[in-house]
Amino acid sequence: MAPNIESANPVVTSLLTGTAPRPAQLAAARGALPLPQNDMFEVLAGFAGSEDKELSGEAANTFRQIDQRLLETCVRSEDAPANVLLYVAGHHDGFKYEVYEGLLVNPKTPAAAVENLAKHTSSSELLDLISLNQQLLIQSPSIIEAIIANPNRSLEASRRAAETKREFFEKERGVQQIANELRAQGKEAAAEFIEKAEFDDLTLSAEDALLIADMIEVPDSETDDAWLALEYLEEIYEETEADRQMIVDKIISEFKVEEIDLPSERISIINRIMKMGMKDRTRLAMKGDREARNILIRDPNRMVAQAVCNNPRITEQEIEKIASMRSISEDILRQIANNRKWSRAYPIVHNLARNPRTPIANVMSILTRLQLRDLAALSKNRNVSDAVRRQALRLSQARAGK
Repeated sequence: MAPNIESANPVVTSLLTGTAPRPAQLAAARGALPLPQNDMFEVLAGFAGSEDKELSGEAANTFRQIDQRLLETCVRSEDAPANVLLYVAGHHDGFKYEVYEGLLVNPKTPAAAVENLAKHTSSSELLDLISLNQQLLIQSPSIIEAIIANPNRSLEASRRAAETKREFFEKERGVQQIANELRAQGKEAAAEFIEKAEFDDLTLSAEDALLIADMIEVPDSETDDAWLALEYLEEIYEETEADRQMIVDKIISEFKVEEIDLPSERISIINRIMKMGMKDRTRLAMKGDREARNILIRDPNRMVAQAVCNNPRITEQEIEKIASMRSISEDILRQIANNRKWSRAYPIVHNLARNPRTPIANVMSILTRLQLRDLAALSKNRNVSDAVRRQALRLSQARAGK
């Protein structure tokens, strides 16, 4: 099939259709044939994509050695041949930034060329530039997916692409419509959460939002978040994308210690939850089900973990498990120890006493309530501090009449 030739120059036509003499074709492939600049690049791009290995190799080599300022001038031109634009985009790291910048600002550049570049470039600056062209993203949503899937994207490029996706392609179902659907299913608490959530990272899809909404079991009427100062939470605790990934890795590693075979579904849920900003994670901690609580109690941010403990549906069995966890912060263990309801449950205070992270002041007040056999065991427990072991020994000996 004859190539789509844009130049009106008959020499270009003869070269690209194969009617020109072989020496002329080779000379053109080597950049030695005197041709106008855009004609030369159209011929080179045509040869570089041909099945003739000799011509394609020579043309590719000429592209590598060409003065890139000339190529930049070409790709910025409104008369730039489409095959040149596609060739440059397809060689995503072969030219200098200014060449790609010229390509991206040229309204003639095919969307397919931009998508190809967005998929494969290692330059976060180029992804930023692509993400700024909202009109193009709306016209070609596949470019949005290419940006989001590229691991080299910056946080800003990711945010802009996801924001455009949500604004123009996911709002057909919109927040209110999703909330209405949840209410129709009798999920009032989930509907309330969806309506108030901000999904700050803007990479959370509608499917992610629905999955998380299904984890909500506590309605607003049962919660009191006045202590949280949610409107200031994001300002007080700033998080980067890297911070959130570290939290994901931490939580997954903790689960792997407890569960030798960690299901992929659990990992997927953790990743989806961590796409949310801290404010929404805190809301989920206070309103979520057992699975949400089990994940978010491991969040290294004290406010999120504290919100888990303030969830009105949390059970004594869950608190008993939390009291034994070595990864929990001292603040959370102190909160449990100072809670009147939980401190009346012997398994909870026993776990607190054995947890080396429980503040010593709380442990000392707990020791007097432990049974003799547990005091004796604690006095020999090398995981707790010397002070706790000594006090446990004194109390056990006193009880035994020694």
